[in-house]
Amino acid sequence: MKVEQIVVVGSGVMGRGIAYVSAVGGFATTVVDVNKEQLKRAEEELLTLFQKGVQREKLSTEQAEAGIKRLTYTSSLEEAAASAQLIIEAVPEIAEVKQKVFEAIDQYANPSCYFATNTSTMSPTEIASYTKRPEMVMAMHFFNPVHKMPLVEMVKGLETSDETAQIIRNVAEQMGKETVVVNEFPGFVTSRISALVGNEAFYMLQEGVGSPEEIDKAIKLGLNYPMGPFELGDLVGLDARLNNLKYLHDKLGEKYRPAPLLEQYVKAGRLGKKSGRGVYNYQ
Repeated sequence: MKVEQIVVVGSGVMGRGIAYVSAVGGFATTVVDVNKEQLKRAEEELLTLFQKGVQREKLSTEQAEAGIKRLTYTSSLEEAAASAQLIIEAVPEIAEVKQKVFEAIDQYANPSCYFATNTSTMSPTEIASYTKRPEMVMAMHFFNPVHKMPLVEMVKGLETSDETAQIIRNVAEQMGKETVVVNEFPGFVTSRISALVGNEAFYMLQEGVGSPEEIDKAIKLGLNYPMGPFELGDLVGLDARLNNLKYLHDKLGEKYRPAPLLEQYVKAGRLGKKSGRGVYNYQ
């Protein structure tokens, strides 16, 4: 089956990014969010992203105009799911929220529709169990910022069929992404490493090893990382980083215990760019 119509559920940072590469890739793309204000902000920010793509000569004016026309926005999941061929869930990494989304899309989508969850740590097998089509569900782990990061880490659940993996891999490649397909284990490949680096950076900051700027610069220039661990943490959200660490600590043991300083930052509301202050101040 060739996928032509995609629905992205969730219009936050990741949902917007996925919708952008989907539309640029030629897919008719519907963005769904029950929060109408956030949906409106997503539309405005996607328009800005297309404009910047033209300014930076990543897109031609014609490509940007065509991509914008492929995007639609709605707060009705039932309406959007009815005509979808692939639904990509991009809601927060909270099990109860993902469960509600997948139970709903399983009810509303036609039987031939495939499902993907954008998750960095959670089990696609468990998420697939919320549906009556577990063989048609897998994880698509996009990286932030989606329009710049080249990889989609694709994770098969216990019952994901080879056909599903190939169809969804084809979608990711049409979006312009490189792919790896791995089998499920907590944290997959990239999140296990990233969580360790980000958490260790907080332990170093807590111990007074160096300032955030010094630690970020050392990691970027010494290990050739594109972003320092604090820059990345502030971008994805320190609350999201903490949730991932708690999950990995529960599943994989003591080496993933969250740094107390990270927990303090989240308790203080210092969540990163989205709150105006995280490790760095954005106000």
